[in-house]
Amino acid sequence: METILPSFDFAKYILPEEIFNYFCLCQVEEATDTLHFHFDELNILPDEYLGEDMESKGFHQPCVIKDFPLRNKSLYLHVRRRRWLNKTTGKVVSRDWNLVAEGTHYTDGFAAFLKEFVRYLPDCVQFA
Repeated sequence: METILPSFDFAKYILPEEIFNYFCLCQVEEATDTLHFHFDELNILPDEYLGEDMESKGFHQPCVIKDFPLRNKSLYLHVRRRRWLNKTTGKVVSRDWNLVAEGTHYTDGFAAFLKEFVRYLPDCVQFA
């Protein structure tokens, strides 16, 4: 598999623009018949934790979402959610994507992305 190194600015033309409010496109890999886009959640605290003593503690295992084909290649989105440690309570938290999806006005493309993304989220993830 070949890693594509140039700027990923092209992605804003083929993916929902709101995805870049929450995620960074970190890597694109191309194989003969597939493309793999790797996203990491930005280190932006969810609103409900603003003002608390929080520390980023890396990422959960990636969710893999099969998207619409692009130029006759299967497209897979590898999405890693960030996790934060609440230094006061000792609990590890992540953004509640159900809250992001409810009651917001996003493009149909981003709403579809969130709907698919939320399907892959584990109910409970422990921090090791």
